[in-house]
Amino acid sequence: MASALRKRKLMGEINVVPYIDVMLVLLIIFMVTAPLLTQGIEVELPKTGAEPIEDSASNVPFVLSVDAAGNLYLNVGDDEENPVGGKEIIAQTARVLDASPDTPILVKADRAVPYGIVVGAMVLLQQGGAETVGFVTDPLDTYPVPE
Repeated sequence: MASALRKRKLMGEINVVPYIDVMLVLLIIFMVTAPLLTQGIEVELPKTGAEPIEDSASNVPFVLSVDAAGNLYLNVGDDEENPVGGKEIIAQTARVLDASPDTPILVKADRAVPYGIVVGAMVLLQQGGAETVGFVTDPLDTYPVPE
């Protein structure tokens, strides 16, 4: 009976092996899903020396993409992979700006697109209520230097 009354010695160590297993699983999940998180239409952007825009979760930009063929795409809505028309661009721009007036409005145009198409896209954004429109570009140091 004396042995039953003896106090057990408490163990003061934490077993971290299960935590390491969980971290490795999460790492694999993030490595697999990260390439899938790129959004929008693939365009070849012009190169400039402009400073990058600070992005925050509360202020996600509204992006109008123009591909090399001149098709227009929005990063909002049900189907981001299909081209949209002018009326849809105006309506979506107005809807986004009504909900959040400080939303950045950006144009992401392929550098092979004629200037007139880009200006036409900007006019559609302005008709939707956008007062300022920015451009998405690549850094200047990646631009090929002519000899």
